Amino acid sequence: MDTNSTANPANGQTVISLQKWMERVGVTACTTWRWRKRGWLRTVNIAGRQYLTQAAIDEFHRRAVAGEFAKEHKVPARKEVRP
Repeated sequence: MDTNSTANPANGQTVISLQKWMERVGVTACTTWRWRKRGWLRTVNIAGRQYLTQAAIDEFHRRAVAGEFAKEHKVPARKEVRP
């Protein structure tokens, strides 16, 4: 177990820092902020820092695989160049 994750012996729930999870997944702080704002990723505030439980990670993964977050990709329209 790394230094940024701990286990709660009361319920066997693993907790990992949001920063460590972002590094593992390869997303930016801005992206995770948007996911949290939309309610897609649920975090726990412990002493002013954000953490994820394994249950929250599992729920996010299940919903992502199910396509709940999918949107149609929109290609921006090209601007017309005027002489």
